[in-house]
Amino acid sequence: MTLPAFTEPLERVLCVVAHPDDMEYGTSAAVAKWTSSDTQVAYLLLTAGEAGMQRPPEEVGPLRAAEQRAACEQVGVSELTILNHPDGVLQYSLDLRRDIARAIREFRPTAVVTPNFEVEAYGGYNQADHRVAGLACLDAIRDADNTWVFPELAKDGLPKWATTWLLIAGHNEPTHGVEVDEEHVAASVRSLECHEAYLADIPAHPVPAQFIPEMLAGGGQAMGVEHAATFKVVRMGGLGAED
Repeated sequence: MTLPAFTEPLERVLCVVAHPDDMEYGTSAAVAKWTSSDTQVAYLLLTAGEAGMQRPPEEVGPLRAAEQRAACEQVGVSELTILNHPDGVLQYSLDLRRDIARAIREFRPTAVVTPNFEVEAYGGYNQADHRVAGLACLDAIRDADNTWVFPELAKDGLPKWATTWLLIAGHNEPTHGVEVDEEHVAASVRSLECHEAYLADIPAHPVPAQFIPEMLAGGGQAMGVEHAATFKVVRMGGLGAED
């Protein structure tokens, strides 16, 4: 069965991930398409990725932040927020949900993007921070749309906000695809290449210019086009009787 295209109009998209580089494994091609079509895209990183390299964390955090800023520039993202939750031991907590809900209420996205947070993902078992980040993101979307959850946010001048769509990138069972062209693919490759120091710390890491186009070609095959980023798309709604 051919995947349908996700063509809903998106005014603003908030991408919520655990680490620097998490958006760069193909999903940034869709970001490049959105920003080239005047969709405003912001990135929210829950950690600075300070535990991801064989260097002291106090050195790694600023280095990876700089690499992420460079990666954002390649796909037209100017709004980047990096929180200070601990890398490698990210915990599902009310504090984490509140931080994400705050970002949602501030940015007021039409859609939120987060990577696959299933236990089995990407041909193996998913990393712990990825699982925590995705589940907290899902719950925070609902929190952001409920006046009575984290009422302190409303007191800070942030009324509730209903996000229409959740797009889960890299899902094992995608429901939709976003067709991307060669320029978007190339931008996605460059965005991952910006994480130069991080990739150099992983000797067996495949070359971005080789595997990113192959990955997006696989998504394109599922859609019947040349290249595509695929997502499990979930329509989110208000909380109805709970609110």
